[in-house]
Amino acid sequence: MQSSDKELVQMVVSALAHHGVRRVIHSPGSRNSSFAIAFEAHPAIETIVVHDERAAAFIALGWAQQTQTPVAICCTSGSACLNYYPAIAEAYYRNIPLLVLTADRPAKWINQGDGQTIVQAKVFKNHTHAYLGFDEDNFAVNPTPIQQIHNFLQHLQQPWKGPIHLNIGINEPLYGYTEMQHFDFPKVLNAAHSDALPDFSVLKDKKIMVLVGQMDPNPALEIQLSLFAKFSNIVVLVENTSNLQNERFNACIDRSLNSIDNSDAAYQPEVLISLGGAIVSKRIKAYLRQTPLHLHWRLASDFPDMNTFGLLTACLPINPVLFFKGLLSAGLELNSLNFQGKWKAIDYIAKDRQAEFQTNEGQIYDYHVFAALQEALSAPCILHLANSSVVRYAQLFDPIEGLLYFSNRGTSGIDGSVSTAVGAALASPNQQHLLICGDTSFIYDSNALWTDPFPKNLKIIIIQNHGGGIFQIIQGPANSPLRAQYFEATHQKSPGKIAEGYGFEVQYCVEQQELIPTLVRFLENGQQFLEIQTHQDGNAQVLQDFFNFVKK
Repeated sequence: MQSSDKELVQMVVSALAHHGVRRVIHSPGSRNSSFAIAFEAHPAIETIVVHDERAAAFIALGWAQQTQTPVAICCTSGSACLNYYPAIAEAYYRNIPLLVLTADRPAKWINQGDGQTIVQAKVFKNHTHAYLGFDEDNFAVNPTPIQQIHNFLQHLQQPWKGPIHLNIGINEPLYGYTEMQHFDFPKVLNAAHSDALPDFSVLKDKKIMVLVGQMDPNPALEIQLSLFAKFSNIVVLVENTSNLQNERFNACIDRSLNSIDNSDAAYQPEVLISLGGAIVSKRIKAYLRQTPLHLHWRLASDFPDMNTFGLLTACLPINPVLFFKGLLSAGLELNSLNFQGKWKAIDYIAKDRQAEFQTNEGQIYDYHVFAALQEALSAPCILHLANSSVVRYAQLFDPIEGLLYFSNRGTSGIDGSVSTAVGAALASPNQQHLLICGDTSFIYDSNALWTDPFPKNLKIIIIQNHGGGIFQIIQGPANSPLRAQYFEATHQKSPGKIAEGYGFEVQYCVEQQELIPTLVRFLENGQQFLEIQTHQDGNAQVLQDFFNFVKK
């Protein structure tokens, strides 16, 4: 079979396939054309072409998120690679394995006035786990580079996953062909979590809170946590993005904390066990930072020095399933205190009051959209939540049974929300995906609509409130005279019209009485885009009214 005539390129592509890379998101260019030839020729690798490098990187992130396998991104030289950085940072903080492959000119031409050259070596050093560079000028196939690239790619198999950067300097000509070669690489080894359990006796007769951040679905952990949560000493707090659903868990943290006096010791844990990624709730972070914890164990293989609440005792690189199995087998008496009952009672009261909450008829507010989705949405569906106000509104409602929730909470940026959902939908064409997105996020990432073919199994609901609605509901900017112009950046652009410009049919909703019927029709029919216009100036007041109403 014919492949690129660059031996270095062939070795790299063969190494990626050996280490389980099966998908490459390739952005067109000249310097990376040898890689396009080699990827196209390799039988184990599928290549998808995405023009915009920023969108391409987020599409790869969504694909890797969905499949939990490493995905490669490949671009040409120069500033092209810098467009990868937002997705690289997101992958770094969410432990998503990306192989960042940047084609480059040989080192002798860097900073010498040659076109499309920047210093690409280690350009992502603060947000990648490893860097390796090869230069065609001094490359020869022998055991040394083969072992180097093998060791480098082993990072994709570590418990602490994330992006790694491979930079390849290539000479012209770039488009030649030759016979595909065979390369012998060492065996790929999967690194394991630690199995060393701590001394569980220190938890005896303590009020224990388990706080779970963003996670991929983990049915085995869900079972162990539900067994642990049967004890009265235990309260388990999760978020929708934790993807853990059980009636024993408190799923709406802000709704519960809304009725808790921070100084009331009855609700304060003595022990905190935290796991998972980012926590959406700012309230729980503030609450725990002023709680006098006796002990905080963080179950994680990543960021061992992360001390979110200021009282970290130890970071334990233990598989959470094994940890809770061991804890349940320790035989501790965990029914001596009614800690869970207090938290569940306050959650039940808030949930009952939420069902009675009403607003003025006529106008659609952001809150209405998420309340309506609770009625209209059902499993099976993979729900993608864009950042800022969208993900926060979603946390005010119990997770819909059977739905999976995803969001780019690694850096919590608005860039890449659409592209990530596109990548996830492409990776699982037999599953239905739905993205809820604000207008600003959608416009910012509209080049994702350039993807061809665009996944038919993805629907997108755009909340059109004419700007960054988050700045109306957080203290500080909400009351600033500069909010509309500088923070919220109010605009009159139509995201739906942008989608129409890409050739999509768009449904629109502007009347409150039409909201639920429109949502139901949209979710059932073949249309992929729905723009819902909400009442910009009243959103913050409705949210405040909600919290006042449900407060005990």
